[in-house]
Amino acid sequence: MDLATASAVELAAAVRARQASPVDIVDALLDRIDDWEPHLNAFVELDADGAREQAREAADAVARGDALGPLHGVPVTVKNIMDARGFATRRGARITPDTVATDDSPAVARLRDAGAIIMGVTTTPERGWTAVGSSPLTGHTHTPWRYGRTSGGSSAGAGALAGSGCGPLHIGTDGAGSVRIPAAFCGAVGFKPTYGRIPYVPVPNNGGLSHIGPLTRTVPDAALMYSVMAGPTPLDHTSLPVKPRADIGPGGLHGLRIAYSRDLGHARVDSDVATVVEQSLTALMEAGATVEEVTPAWGPSGPDMERALWALAVLAYTPTDEAMAEQMDPGLVACVRDYENYTAMQAIDAQQRRFTYAAEVNTWFGNEGYDLIVTPSASVTAFEVGLQQPPHWPQHVWDWLVWAEFSYPFDLSHGPAISVPAGLTEEGLPVGLQIAGPRLADDLVLRAGATFLDQRPFTVLPSLPVG
Repeated sequence: MDLATASAVELAAAVRARQASPVDIVDALLDRIDDWEPHLNAFVELDADGAREQAREAADAVARGDALGPLHGVPVTVKNIMDARGFATRRGARITPDTVATDDSPAVARLRDAGAIIMGVTTTPERGWTAVGSSPLTGHTHTPWRYGRTSGGSSAGAGALAGSGCGPLHIGTDGAGSVRIPAAFCGAVGFKPTYGRIPYVPVPNNGGLSHIGPLTRTVPDAALMYSVMAGPTPLDHTSLPVKPRADIGPGGLHGLRIAYSRDLGHARVDSDVATVVEQSLTALMEAGATVEEVTPAWGPSGPDMERALWALAVLAYTPTDEAMAEQMDPGLVACVRDYENYTAMQAIDAQQRRFTYAAEVNTWFGNEGYDLIVTPSASVTAFEVGLQQPPHWPQHVWDWLVWAEFSYPFDLSHGPAISVPAGLTEEGLPVGLQIAGPRLADDLVLRAGATFLDQRPFTVLPSLPVG
């Protein structure tokens, strides 16, 4: 077993059986990161010394025969948009203070309590506002499949590390696709659970868009990590009381009706992406599901509403003067300024339309008799760093949403969705297949994702050097 690229399930079992030491696991992973990080730029801060100290403590606990948590000795990284004790929460921004957090956010604390080893904090675009992997604080984060192409975002470093095999578990956040898009661009698994399953503290004041979810290389790892982070806390009034299963893996899909939409009735999709996604659908049918192509009525109403709601996510970052604006991401500043005249009545109207939309999406599954829906995870593959849109798409200073029309509907509806690798294009870039369901159908979404990868394994890792 390659300790650097092994799954969390494998590593946890090996540590418990005393077949692998947490010290050896961390040393192997640090060696791999040392090779890959110059090509990725995935870390805001890698704490090698701290990881080794945690590993020694974990090894001592094994030697003493202590009770071990489900992730004992397993490495994890944290997106630098949530608090992790000992790291400054910079959120991809130059203008944020470099004050070191003294406490963990609940999701991070639960990982520590489960025995996980915190390796460091990973890159994000400023405040997580965009789905590309660039920020004024850290520069560009690259997909491991092609240097010079974006990792996607906003869980940029998490996606790049997962896709390169640099550790099994990485925390991301997702308000419009920010877990699933980097997973798609980097050849990884990205799971966005039902809103409230994993507490998000402090609760963002952005209209209930932001979720926390895992980026991994396998669905069982995503399920295990999710089960550790999930559960209620008084710090997040939206957190749900149900504790999910940790052992979800592949299973038959017999009897399931799965809808497939190539464009949700409105989205532009690059032909190489569409080809890979359509060819992958047979895996679901081979597992016993019925797959039917659909054009859901709710699809075309999403874009205008999402852009109206996006104001709630970005207006809090309005620069107070030009000196501050010069320190910020120009795309974020342009987006904020486009919404400067946004009124309270427009915000209220957008929220009401969102509530209606969420009900329409969630009831559509039952009313139409579908258990799940599959789509491309994104309309494009990883494109050149420094852009908000691929060069062959119409350019706009900030509107990246045009190629992410498949992901945000399930942030708006609060339902679960997963991106799994569907294959590679002829250019050799990963394509993601999104599997989504109604609110609270998390176990089914995970099982379908695991079953898909059982039918169509994606075990290839990109090779160094990246070029």
